[in-house]
Amino acid sequence: MNDYKPAAKKVVVYTAMQALEKARRWCALQERCHSETRSKLFTWNIREEEAEQVISQLISEGFLNEERFARAYARGKFRMKHWGRVKIINALKLKKISPYCLRKGLEEIDEEEYMQTLLKLYNKRCKEVKERNPWARKAKILTFLAGKGFEPDLIRELLRNDSKHAAMD
Repeated sequence: MNDYKPAAKKVVVYTAMQALEKARRWCALQERCHSETRSKLFTWNIREEEAEQVISQLISEGFLNEERFARAYARGKFRMKHWGRVKIINALKLKKISPYCLRKGLEEIDEEEYMQTLLKLYNKRCKEVKERNPWARKAKILTFLAGKGFEPDLIRELLRNDSKHAAMD
């Protein structure tokens, strides 16, 4: 018979001051939102009242700023991952970002750059899709671009314009 018992995991409980110090370092690494920070504090076994005090302190010291977070998040997801507005909005809503901060975040996306990115992704996907049936081909392209978070109306307009050009060739 095997008498091996795994060692019990030590539960570390931080004081409010220890948690504040640790949270300052954590927030200094990159922009954080309130909900992420609250969740992180709970993983450190901080009570809810203390967590709210820590968050208030981080806000007053400038370590947490939801508008700044929303701007950085939208800018980063668009430029690095080529996410469209729909996906960015949904992700920010999951992080419980206010509508005001959400709008401010979307202001970081330049309209011309947005359309160029959509066109670049569209052209790249057109080369990758080997489907011969034009309807199935369009559906695959639309599904891909919608999955990236681009607005269905913009995608359909792009597909419509491309179909007109293909008919003229």
